[in-house]
Amino acid sequence: MPREKEMIDRLGSVYLFAGLSERDLKALVGRATEVEHSADHKIVTEGRGGVGFHLILEGHAQVLVHEKSHGWLGPGDYFGEMSLIDGQPRSATVRAETPVRTLSLTSWDFQPLLDDPGITKKLLLGVCKRLRSAEGVSQS
Repeated sequence: MPREKEMIDRLGSVYLFAGLSERDLKALVGRATEVEHSADHKIVTEGRGGVGFHLILEGHAQVLVHEKSHGWLGPGDYFGEMSLIDGQPRSATVRAETPVRTLSLTSWDFQPLLDDPGITKKLLLGVCKRLRSAEGVSQS
């Protein structure tokens, strides 16, 4: 089970999931899938529907908005966390620059976990913390 523990630790580092218990994180890992993406593959495409979350385990990817570079992602970086909840179109394209391996979670695998009020409350607190941080509001 060392591999499962590694995935639990990695998901726990994502702000959205930071307040979840190890048991909750284990449930997420059980619903997630490891996906291999070849170099130059568009993992997600700007303007298209978003249906999931991706945590980069290996490799590097470029973030593009209107076909212009907006940065790079590598192991430990993630994207699509809001798509788990709202399914809105992607605001950027993420293209694999090298072979990339992700731990991916679709919204339809995630939604049943929201039926647990305890998990939902922890997730909402994580989102609030992230929004306050983005707005520059200090936390007490």
